[in-house]
Amino acid sequence: MGPENGPDATRKKIFVKTYGCQMNVYDSARMVDVMAPSGYTEVDQPEDADIVILNTCHIREKAAEKVYSELGCLRDLKKEKSGRGENLVIGVAGCVAQAEGEEIRRRAPVVDLVLGPQTYHRLPEYVGRLSNGGPGIVETDFPADDKFETLPAPERRKTLARGATAFLTIQEGCDKFCTFCVVPYTRGAEFSRPVTRILDEARALADAGVREITLLGQNVNAYHGDDGKGAAASLGHLIRRLAGIDGIERLRYTTSHPRDMDDELIAAHAEVPELMPYLHLPVQSGSDRILAAMNRRHDAESYIRLVERIRAANPGIAMSSDFIVGFPGETEQDFEATLALIREVGYAQAYSFKYSPRPGTPASAEEDQLPEEIKSERLQRLQALLGEQQIAFNRACAGSTMSVLFDRRGRSESQLVGRSPYLQSVHIDDAPESLFGQIVDVVVEEGYRNSLRGRLLETDSVPA
Repeated sequence: MGPENGPDATRKKIFVKTYGCQMNVYDSARMVDVMAPSGYTEVDQPEDADIVILNTCHIREKAAEKVYSELGCLRDLKKEKSGRGENLVIGVAGCVAQAEGEEIRRRAPVVDLVLGPQTYHRLPEYVGRLSNGGPGIVETDFPADDKFETLPAPERRKTLARGATAFLTIQEGCDKFCTFCVVPYTRGAEFSRPVTRILDEARALADAGVREITLLGQNVNAYHGDDGKGAAASLGHLIRRLAGIDGIERLRYTTSHPRDMDDELIAAHAEVPELMPYLHLPVQSGSDRILAAMNRRHDAESYIRLVERIRAANPGIAMSSDFIVGFPGETEQDFEATLALIREVGYAQAYSFKYSPRPGTPASAEEDQLPEEIKSERLQRLQALLGEQQIAFNRACAGSTMSVLFDRRGRSESQLVGRSPYLQSVHIDDAPESLFGQIVDVVVEEGYRNSLRGRLLETDSVPA
């Protein structure tokens, strides 16, 4: 019997630090879940832990270097614990682990375990091998077994009741192979979970007090999970099924691809009130030449027409997007085409980044890489335009009444913050504790760049 199953198992602690996307937040929670049967409980700081896992993301610039910097601090912590006769297992998980593999242990020998995002369900096995004196482990294969099938059943999840909102992964991987993106190499081919498994997890979340679920996938609207009748269900179909679960009052999904916005999903935005009127639909560029170089498989005109169809189905929907500036070979004319698309579509929010090469991706090998100063200058102009649109959208909300799900405390003891249907942060002052986890009507009094300020519509409607 390994130490992880021995009499001291109940005193073992795990700390998981999450980098990057919402899917990593979900994965980190499930790592805690898989270790719970071995007696591990989650702690809030590495100093208290017996296992520290860095769950990494490879999308942002210099992601790997940030991980190595963190490992330097953990090396000191491991040495300090060793001096007290304590053992600290250090692991690196996620997309940097998948991309770097053995290189992580070569550069940072303090690391005991390297595992990719498709293998974290085997964490108890790996920890057991290490506890029994086994050598360091690097596991970055794409195993044949379905990790979701081997994770704890939803009702056994220890991380369910963390609030009124939750992430739920329904799809992983991507088959699009955009030339700037590492996801197909770090997460693998597209895979969709069966409808029944997702419904079971959603019901368990509802039973734990969750009111709003965000469906996750690298290419979430490419979802095609088994419907239990031998056919593939679309995301639109899945959303309708989830909307029928008692207690689930709000649904969202991210991140989507324009190529996979089918008629059934567009209709869901018009017909399913639980599906929030906010759509994140990345376009990346407004230049057809750059879109082709990115292998996006759509052009600017088709994207704009798609947005028109979505808005015709639901005129109140707010749009969000992703933009990359300074892609190899991007000219000033290409960049101006992106600005023109932004002006035509109009966004409530957007994420924008300078292009940075990812090793192994086709775009990283292009010779016409742009100077950093050009990328920085264009990003500044693009963000100025997006900022204007975001402020205008938020200010236009002033005077309106919207439902807000309150899920966190604000800057003061008396201030609560919640989510609007458009994913804006809404704060109110002098708010009672009873609002936590509740959806109530709020009159918006003022809109700022990144938030809204409001007041309760009727104080006597506040839950007791």
